[in-house]
Amino acid sequence: LGQMVVRIALQCNEADAYLIMDEENPAPRLLTRPGEAIYNDTAGTLEGNSPFQIVWLPDRERDRYLRQVAELAAKSGRRFASPVIFEGNAPADIAENIPLRDLLEAGTRPASAPRAFLGAPNSIKGPTEAVFHRQSGNHLLLVGQRDEAALAMLGVCLVSLAAQHAKGGARFIVLDGNPPDSAPHKFLEQVARVIPQDIRLAQPHEAGELLAGLAAEQAARSDASHGAGAPTVYLLVHELPKFKKLRYEEDLAFSLDESQAAGHPGMQFNNLIIDGASLGLHVLCTCDTYNNLNRLLSRKAIAEFEMRVLFQMSANDSAALIDSPKAGDLGLHRAIFSNGAQGWEDTETHGAGPMPPGSPLPHPPRWPACHSPVAHDLRSASGAHLDSSRRRLQEGVGRC
Repeated sequence: LGQMVVRIALQCNEADAYLIMDEENPAPRLLTRPGEAIYNDTAGTLEGNSPFQIVWLPDRERDRYLRQVAELAAKSGRRFASPVIFEGNAPADIAENIPLRDLLEAGTRPASAPRAFLGAPNSIKGPTEAVFHRQSGNHLLLVGQRDEAALAMLGVCLVSLAAQHAKGGARFIVLDGNPPDSAPHKFLEQVARVIPQDIRLAQPHEAGELLAGLAAEQAARSDASHGAGAPTVYLLVHELPKFKKLRYEEDLAFSLDESQAAGHPGMQFNNLIIDGASLGLHVLCTCDTYNNLNRLLSRKAIAEFEMRVLFQMSANDSAALIDSPKAGDLGLHRAIFSNGAQGWEDTETHGAGPMPPGSPLPHPPRWPACHSPVAHDLRSASGAHLDSSRRRLQEGVGRC
C-alpha cells in the first residue's frame, strides 16, 4: 500500500480510514453525503486531501455507455490488452499474454534473442520473460518445491521459444525425471507433439547418450566457422535431482585420466553449462532445493545460471541464490525472477495450481485463441486428452 501514492476514499469507519490514508488522516470517516469522496495524491497525508463529488449515473445509462464502448472496440479491429488488475494471490492466465498471442498468430519466425515467457508481472509492464542471447551465463534456473508451477513454467518456456524459431532454427531436448505413465510426463509429451522443431523427450537412463552427443556438438561449435550459423539447442532438465548421472564429481575434475573425465555425463553437463551458452547451447533446469543444487553442480556451473526463478523458500536459500531474502516472503502463485547479469529482480505471478481430482495433467492455463497451425495443434492436443478430466487443459501448457 505504501507504493500507492494516489488514493481515493469514500465514506468509511475510522479504522478503515487510517488504513486507506495515513495513520494521522481520519478524514474519510467524516464524509456524510452520498457520493462524497476524498482524492489524495500524497500517499494519504492529511495535507493532500482534496474532497470531491463522484459523478452519478443511473444503472441503465451506465450499462448503455459500457455497451457502446465495447461495440466501438469490436468495430475498430484492434486488439486491446486486458485491464491490469492485481488480485492478490490469483494465478496468472497465459491467455492474457499478448506478445505470445502475436507470436502464435504470426507463425514461427527467426529471433535474434528469443524470449521465454515466465509469468505475469506484479507491476504495470509486459509479461516477465527470460531473454536468451548467445553469450556466457544465458541459462535459466528454476528453484523451489513447487513442482506443478515449475512444470507449467517449463512448458510455457518450451512453447514460447519454439514460436520464435523457424522449423530448422532450433532443437529441443527435454530430460524428464518422472515415470512414463506419470501426469507430468504425459503433460510434456503433449507439448512435445505439437512443437514443429526437432524435439526429443528423454528419460534419466538416456541422459548419458544425450550428453555425449551435446559434448561432441559443443566441441564442433568451438570452431567459429562451424558454430556461427548452427541452430540453437535448448536442453530442458525437469527435476534435476532425479538425474544422478549428471552429478558433478570433483574427483574426476582433478583426475589425471582425462579420457575418463571427458566421458563422464556429469562432467559433460558441467562443461555444457559453463561454455555452452556462447555457442548457442542453452540449459533450462528445475531443482527443488538449493542444497540439492549444490550437491549436483559445481559452484562455477551454478554461477553460469544468471537468470533464476525462485519460488517460496527459506530466507537463507534465497540469499544464497539471489543475494536477497525476498523469496522467503513469497506466497501462493508468486515467484521472483532475477537476472544476475543485468542486476535486477522482478516479482512475477505464475499460474500453476493444484492438480484437480482425477486430472491426468497439472492445472493449466488457457491458450490464446489464435489461428496459426501451432496454436491450433496446441489446443487440439490438449483437448484430446481432456474429455475425461473436465477439459481443464483445453488450451495448452499450464497457467504461468
